[in-house]
Amino acid sequence: MTAVPDRPQPRPDLPLAHALAADLDAADFRSDPLRRLWGEEADDALPRGLREPILRALASRDDPLPTLGRLFVLGMPQPLPAVERAVPRVGVDGLIALGLADVDGARVVPAALIRPQSFVDADGVGEWWVASDLDEIALGAALPADHVLGVGGASRTLAELVIPTPVERALDLGTGCGIQALLVARHARRVIATDISGRALAFAELNAQLNGVRNIEFRLGSLFEPVAGEAFDLIVSNPPFVITPRVSGVTAYEYRDGGLVGDALVEQFVRTAPMHLTDGGIAQLLGNWESRAGVAGLDRVRGWVRDDLDAWVIQREELTPLGYAELWIRDGGTLPRDAPFRRMLTAWLDDFAERAVEAVGFGYILLRRSPGAEARLRRFEIVSQPVSNLGRALGAGLAAHDLVADGIPARLTVAPDVTEARHFMPGDDDPSVIELRQGGGFARTVGVDPALAGFVGACDGELTVSQIVAALADLFDVPLAELWADLETRIRALLLDGLLLPAQE
Repeated sequence: MTAVPDRPQPRPDLPLAHALAADLDAADFRSDPLRRLWGEEADDALPRGLREPILRALASRDDPLPTLGRLFVLGMPQPLPAVERAVPRVGVDGLIALGLADVDGARVVPAALIRPQSFVDADGVGEWWVASDLDEIALGAALPADHVLGVGGASRTLAELVIPTPVERALDLGTGCGIQALLVARHARRVIATDISGRALAFAELNAQLNGVRNIEFRLGSLFEPVAGEAFDLIVSNPPFVITPRVSGVTAYEYRDGGLVGDALVEQFVRTAPMHLTDGGIAQLLGNWESRAGVAGLDRVRGWVRDDLDAWVIQREELTPLGYAELWIRDGGTLPRDAPFRRMLTAWLDDFAERAVEAVGFGYILLRRSPGAEARLRRFEIVSQPVSNLGRALGAGLAAHDLVADGIPARLTVAPDVTEARHFMPGDDDPSVIELRQGGGFARTVGVDPALAGFVGACDGELTVSQIVAALADLFDVPLAELWADLETRIRALLLDGLLLPAQE
């Protein structure tokens, strides 16, 4: 791939950003209209790097929406007259002043992408316009080191993870294009967004202006340096956690590489974040962690967490060193057919071998600084099944942990998304396996025995826990104390997992 020429620096300007937003709004430059314009199949093909289906659908149309779609969604030059008609308020000169485009003869050449990003949160459905650097398809080249990424899979994952609770002060550490700061700003009175990249901060500030968000402050600096001595009710971070060899010839992309060895950046965040949390404050981040010399990655993360914190760490997937190296070399736009690929792969594998890395895990970390001296939440688990609405599920799990600290509630009900499955061997009257299945959240499947299944089945919010257990003791002809000793821990687990809920008074 060819080298990337010098690119304009994005330049936030409130009046020009408002004018551009008005033009985008007038053109109905949003996800659904664009999807209808070029069709679902073409829209689904774009994340795979296929632009041709969209171009065929648009043909030679030069009205505002197709023009803006080609210019800012695909990153393709457009005729100057068509762009002038599409952005009459900000004008082509305004696009240039914002650092979003340039003019080459009779064409307007995009210097950035702007893509609509829809979202759903506790306050309803909405959509942002998010500007970021041109991707490798638009550039026709490998990404430059200071590339500012748009909204990708990791960004959407973190957005779903954040517990949707109103807070006074929030921190988005490593804001990138600013998407997390925009989302958090909907339920935080004030947000501080930081990044080590001045280019990223410029895009993030421009995106806040484009979307009329005014409660975000932007600060330049590494990790927690820009907020020294400050504390927050919520810290979110999609940090540059990608493990990258520290050798020449391997590009250190600012959006994904924090400049440290191995998983040291994630470790540093976990050790440092609690010092910036208020009492009851929560930190949530994505990260990678290495399994080294027989020590599992989750166990290493456990060793980073202070004893006085609640911690919930979820590993979603794990890659071999080879699989991990290939993933991130390709992510930078270098393919196996390209000359540097073999050299970069060797550097990655040598780097892993130096630390005896056997696998790299990816997942989510939640830390909470809880007041008081009650038992701490400690969950370090592997969750590989499809999940949904994790922010709500994590919030409910924390609330359940706090609830059972004072004992199991007197009355319980079964969560509405829970079903029971019984499996029988041919000819048997009694089930060989009984499972409780959770429809949402973590979608857990929990094996239970007849006693626990009977208990859950009787939790209707009317009978008390003690009444149900006493009836089961009679039914199974076992001493009440013995049955309760067997059930109590497992009932607590079902409460923590959200399969059982406290009954509403």
